Amino acid sequence: MTDKTMNVRATCHCGAVEIKATLPFGLEDIGRCNCSFCARRQAASVTAIASSVEVLKGADNLTLYSWNTHTAQHYFCKTCGIYTHHQRRADPSQCGINLGCIECVNPWEHEPIRWSDGINHPSDKKPA
Repeated sequence: MTDKTMNVRATCHCGAVEIKATLPFGLEDIGRCNCSFCARRQAASVTAIASSVEVLKGADNLTLYSWNTHTAQHYFCKTCGIYTHHQRRADPSQCGINLGCIECVNPWEHEPIRWSDGINHPSDKKPA
């Protein structure tokens, strides 16, 4: 862990889902991805240690979306539709936590938010 490590709680809009997680970099690595899914979703996320992510409330109210390699696992509240978190394709030992769901964090205070190149992800490249 670093001195920036934070423990956070995050909730969906309707409050049916609540999670907690450890952010090893705190809010220092906020980002957005430009892959076909994330570009449409438009939610900024921050890195959490996957093993630290715990659903405190509403596990039965989460729905999962996955495609292509099925490595990335995107979770949404079934009631309000808010994306809460996802297991990352680039590093499955990490999860992205929706910055807008984290208690006491205002995403607009962290603009500009960097973009990562999910369009050209290495696992999408076909061998020559």
